[in-house]
Amino acid sequence: MPLLIGEIFRRNARVVPDSPAAVMGEVELSHARLNARGNATARVLREGGVRHGDRVVTWADTSLDMLPLYVGLAKLGAVFAPLNARLGVGEAAEVAAVARPRLLVADAERAPELDELARRAEVPQVARLGGEGPGDDLVAAAAAAPDGEIDEPGLRETDTHVLFFTSGSTGRSKGVILSHRANYLRTYQGVFRDEPERSICMFPLFHMAAFTLATSAWQTRGEICFVQPPTADALLAAVERRRANRLYCLPAVWGRILEADPERYDVSSLRQVDTGTSATPIELLRALKRRFPGTATRVHYGSTECGSGASLADADVLRKPGSVGLPPPGVELRLDEKGEICVRSDVLMDGYFDNPEATAEALQDGWYRTGDIGSLDDEGYLSIVGRVRDIIRTGGESVAPTEVEQALADHPGIRELAVVGIPDPAWGEVVCAVVVPNEGAEIDLEGLQAHCASRLARFKQPRRLELIDALPRTAATRQIQRTLLVERIASQPPGA
Repeated sequence: MPLLIGEIFRRNARVVPDSPAAVMGEVELSHARLNARGNATARVLREGGVRHGDRVVTWADTSLDMLPLYVGLAKLGAVFAPLNARLGVGEAAEVAAVARPRLLVADAERAPELDELARRAEVPQVARLGGEGPGDDLVAAAAAAPDGEIDEPGLRETDTHVLFFTSGSTGRSKGVILSHRANYLRTYQGVFRDEPERSICMFPLFHMAAFTLATSAWQTRGEICFVQPPTADALLAAVERRRANRLYCLPAVWGRILEADPERYDVSSLRQVDTGTSATPIELLRALKRRFPGTATRVHYGSTECGSGASLADADVLRKPGSVGLPPPGVELRLDEKGEICVRSDVLMDGYFDNPEATAEALQDGWYRTGDIGSLDDEGYLSIVGRVRDIIRTGGESVAPTEVEQALADHPGIRELAVVGIPDPAWGEVVCAVVVPNEGAEIDLEGLQAHCASRLARFKQPRRLELIDALPRTAATRQIQRTLLVERIASQPPGA
C-alpha cells in the first residue's frame, strides 16, 4: 500500500468516525468530519484549477479551518506550504515567492491584504478562510460542496506533500521538500500502542512541529488539541480537559509550566512529557520528573530537513545530562572530520525547492549535513556542541559558543545570555558575551572573565560584553537569532 498522507484520514473516518481528531477551545472536529471537510475542500480546489503538484501557500494563524485544507491538498497531490502568520506583507511576499505557488490562501484577519501579497509574490489565484476580501471563501464553498471521497490516480508516495520554509534568519528562505512517504514514516508510531495518543500542541499551525504532532496523533487514531497562545495555564487546563497523555514543549515553555500552581490542574492522565529543539538543562529534566511522576520524559533532536536525528530515552535523561541520545531505528548518524553531524535515513527531505545549490551543499552522498557540531561519548550518545557557522575563530583557535554559555550560565547577574563572534582585525573574531542582566545587577567584562576563568581556557573567555534588554528570537521556536545579533553589534563600537 502506498504511504500516502490522505490514507490516514480515510482510514480513521472508517474506523473511528465519531472520535475527536482535532480540538481548539470549545470546538471539536471528529475524524469523520475532518475527512469529509477535507474531501469537500479538495473538490472546491480542483474546480478552481488546483492540480496535482501545484503549490498552495497559506498565510494564516492557527485555526481548525486550516486542517481541511491540509487534508484536501494531500488528497489532490497538491503541495501545502504554510507561511509564518506573524510576517508582514513584504516579508511574507518574499518567502511566498520562493514556492512559485498557484494559489495563495489567507485567513480572515489577513484577507484585506491578500491582493497586495499576491501582487508582490506574483501569485495568480487567491482564496480566503472566511472573512471579507478578494477570492473565494473556501470554508463557505466547502460547506456547500459534495464531501464524497476524492482521489488523485497519479499520486505517488514519493510526490511532494509539503514545503516548510526555513526561518531565513541567516539568509534567503528555503522551502524544504518533504514527500508523502517521508512524512508518513516520520509520524508512524507502530502497532503496539495501548491507547490512542491525545496530544496537546503549543506550536502554531504554520510550524512543522504542529503538523508532525498532529499527524503522529492521527496515525494512532487519536486527537490533537491546539492551544494558542500557549500560556502555562492554558496548556495545563487543556491537559486536564482533554485527559491528554502527551505534552511536548520547548524548554522555555516547560520552565513557565513548572512555575504554575501544581495543585490547580489534574494532569494525572499524562504519560509522556517531551522536550527538545534547544538546550535542555539537567535541572529542568529533574524538575519534570518530580512534577510529573509516572510519566516518561524524552529529549528530541532533529530538524525539518532530517526529521528525528536522535532522541534521549526516559531511562537516560538523568544518566546522560546534556546529551540528545541515540539515533532512532532506521537512522544513521556520524560526525565528519570537523565534528559536523551528518544524518542518513529514508525520511530525509528531497531537497530545497528550486534551489539546487543549497540542496547540493546540504545533501552529499545520501547524507544530510545538519550544520551542527556534535560529540559522541564512549556509548555513542550524541551531544550538541554548537553550529558550524556559529563556531568562533579567534587567534587561530576555535571556540564553541555553547561551551562559553554553559560556563557563564550560573552567573548570578545574568538572566539571558548568548555568545557570538564579532569580526576583529587583529583576532579574526573576538568572543562577545551578549547579556540580558537581572534587574539591578551590575555586570562588567572583568567579572565575567573571572567567573569562567577556572572553567575555560583564556582564548575562550569573552573579550567583549554587550548589555541588551532582550535577545532576538525566532517567533515559533524561540531560537536565538545569532546572525542578527552579530550584525547589530558589529555595526556599533564596543559598549555603544
